[in-house]
Amino acid sequence: MADPENTSSLEQLLAALKSQAGSSDRGPPPVDQWNPAHCGDIGMEILTDGTWKHAGARITRESLVRLFATILRKDADGETYLVTPGEKIIVRVEDAPFVAVRVDRVGEGREQTIVFTTNVGDIVQVSAAHPLRVEMREDEPRPYVLVRGRLEARILRAPFYELVEWSEARDGKLGVWSGGVWWELGTQ
Repeated sequence: MADPENTSSLEQLLAALKSQAGSSDRGPPPVDQWNPAHCGDIGMEILTDGTWKHAGARITRESLVRLFATILRKDADGETYLVTPGEKIIVRVEDAPFVAVRVDRVGEGREQTIVFTTNVGDIVQVSAAHPLRVEMREDEPRPYVLVRGRLEARILRAPFYELVEWSEARDGKLGVWSGGVWWELGTQ
């Protein structure tokens, strides 16, 4: 059962979000410009698969998860927070806060643009402003794309395999072009 203090903070957070909810065409609120006091920990977490939890219970309302995603911020201290003009609440993130569930491309070769869609509806074009990176973990590639601020999306296996299909070899490495930049995916 949730701690009453945590529930109250969650209700206050929801009220703040609802007052700012608007058309998705506006984009996310300017969380990078807000500097509220840290209000603590209410048991929010994001699992590796993109599942959001509060006090151990899965948040099943997609609209609520999408709303929370718009006020997520990762600070220079490496911690991730839900941020409103009046509150800043820590969110534990197992890997990346978002998951890239789909990839599309427009064009081919050097002129192509790679576009990812995340589990929370963000659309990201791979470019210098939204770089693609691949790190190795236990001899397995773990690809990411920067969504906004310091927030990344981990690219799921199926979209990554599509990138590999679109890749080309260069100096013993595989990579794809997007936004006029060649993005390395791994060795050949």
